[in-house]
Amino acid sequence: MKYIGAHVSAAGGVENAPKNAAAIKASAFALFTKNQRQWTAKPLSPESILLFGAAMDAAGISRNAVLPHDSYLINLGHPDPEKREKSINAFIDEIQRCEKLGLKYLNFHPGSHLRQISEETCLELIADSINQALARTATVVAVIENTAGQGSNVGFSFEHLATIISHTTDKSRIGVCIDTCHAFAAGYDLRSAASCQNTFAEFEQIVGFSFLCGMHLNDAKRPLASRVDRHGSLGTGEIGLDAFRYIMQDARFDGIPLILETPDPEKWGEEIALLRSFEKEVNK
Repeated sequence: MKYIGAHVSAAGGVENAPKNAAAIKASAFALFTKNQRQWTAKPLSPESILLFGAAMDAAGISRNAVLPHDSYLINLGHPDPEKREKSINAFIDEIQRCEKLGLKYLNFHPGSHLRQISEETCLELIADSINQALARTATVVAVIENTAGQGSNVGFSFEHLATIISHTTDKSRIGVCIDTCHAFAAGYDLRSAASCQNTFAEFEQIVGFSFLCGMHLNDAKRPLASRVDRHGSLGTGEIGLDAFRYIMQDARFDGIPLILETPDPEKWGEEIALLRSFEKEVNK
């Protein structure tokens, strides 16, 4: 079964996110559990936690189909020890917020070396930061999102993801989210079924599907290997629709949140319906 949705608004309280997902007939969603551009936020209130659970039940969405995203400010590979410690503490808070909501995952961007340290050192720092955060929390799986390789960001290659995982102590609480736009921008071709087959065979060999916990389904506005992160609506960019048909018809992508981050929220309902139509094609 495919869990399909979008990164919906939680404005007014996290309890509104499941309602917004239900409004577009989603069976999955992503959200920010706090303002993504601030370091700190008020704790989740007991009332919001209860209302979130009730809204989830009303929407009929599994808690395992939710892929929260952490703050954009966090850099677990920061070269400066004090600034990295600030990121680790913020990351722990994000994990704890997910735990209070009964959610399984927290999606995060791995980090940036800021051209001050090597990629290898940055990856090792990220893994060390993850280890510290997991040691101080209980249940949530930390889900690394691949990047487009823009600027000094690491995590754009499957090898980077595998390196972080290899240095993570608790393998049961580490996973990966593949963003199709980011992968394409980083040089992984997804423009045809054959290229998808090759790309995901490489992913299986280097990382492994056992670590795949979610996906962001986005077209790309910039060409292959551009290293520029610009999302497009499905079928309007450089990737095209074949990749999304491939994903929807491959059982390896069952049972994980498949999340739209496409730029036009007004189209999310149509895009979800389109993805479901691809899934149904194999059952005809």
